[in-house]
Amino acid sequence: MKRRTTSILGTLLVLALAALGLYWLLVPQPILVETARVESLPFQDTVEEDGRTRVRERYLVSAPLSGRVQRLALKAGDSVRAGQKLATVTPPVSPLLDPRVRLELEAQVGVAEAALEEAGSLYEQAKVLLAQAGADLKRTKELAERNVAAAAQLERQEFLFRSAERQAYAAERRWHAATHVLEQARAALKTANDSDPTEVFPILSPIDGLVLRIIQESEGVVLQGSPLFELGDPRDLEIAVDVLTTDAARIKDGDKAIIERWGGSTDLQGIVRRVEPSGFTKVSALGVEEQRVWVIVDISSPRETWTGLGDGYRVEVKIVVDQADQAIVVPIGALFRRGDAWTVFVVAEGRANLRKLEVARLSARIAAIAQGIRPGETVILYPPAALADGSRIRLQ
Repeated sequence: MKRRTTSILGTLLVLALAALGLYWLLVPQPILVETARVESLPFQDTVEEDGRTRVRERYLVSAPLSGRVQRLALKAGDSVRAGQKLATVTPPVSPLLDPRVRLELEAQVGVAEAALEEAGSLYEQAKVLLAQAGADLKRTKELAERNVAAAAQLERQEFLFRSAERQAYAAERRWHAATHVLEQARAALKTANDSDPTEVFPILSPIDGLVLRIIQESEGVVLQGSPLFELGDPRDLEIAVDVLTTDAARIKDGDKAIIERWGGSTDLQGIVRRVEPSGFTKVSALGVEEQRVWVIVDISSPRETWTGLGDGYRVEVKIVVDQADQAIVVPIGALFRRGDAWTVFVVAEGRANLRKLEVARLSARIAAIAQGIRPGETVILYPPAALADGSRIRLQ
């Protein structure tokens, strides 16, 4: 009897263990998930691309006539003044006395005179636009002091005034450059009419600036129009950024830009000056053809903070296309579409609860939520395919 009772208890124990194992196999196990906290933060939607600095106004100094250029004493990075002699050309006698060459030089004088007149007209126009921008800025400041004009309007007028200043400065430099080009053309004509073969022709700098690049450094014979120098003012830099056309459609003149990883300890501020109207095709590193557009950014940070930045430097640029001072922010990896609605999984009491959201703004990394969730709640990032409403979860 005792042996029979022991056998029954053993059988019952085995059945209980089998039932427990079967229950363990059939009951869904908690799903391992990664989570993030919902926060109330400033929202920014940015377009991020690599850019390259470049001197705004570059001057390519070419040989005004055929001849022998003496070896240059200048090096890249040397400072030059307007009117300073950069190089000398010893022209061969025969070409200078050739009637055809003389006629060409006379034509060059006429072209240089016309270019000077055009540069002078553009300079006068730029001064008028600068005066108008100054008057508009003064009027807007007066309206802003009386709380009639918005702060955004005042900021835009200040940007337009700074842009008009830059345009007037550039127009003045072009006028000075055209003056020197005319002087060079006249001097070349005078040299061609002079029968003295020992006469040398000086090549003068059209601007105050630095030598950016020396194209012809050694002594040698050059043809008329051969490039010799690149000059520019590295204090007047701009940044050229090529962005996808789909991103360029969202960028407007005057948008703020943040310049990162340029080599300094702090980020620089910039303003979009122009989105060029024509795109171009570029092959990506993966071999895919992309349509891109050049976006030109002006550096608005004080010059003292980026003295180490030069021509042709690589930088990373963030262009702010949308922003909000405060918003309920959710990582973009937590959102997914369910029908026509945006949804997330919210963590509550160890389970995943499906919830619909109303998204106000989207960026590449975060989303601003209008309603459907509160700061402090926890959402699941990159929800697995097996996750469903009410599923038990286990946090990483």
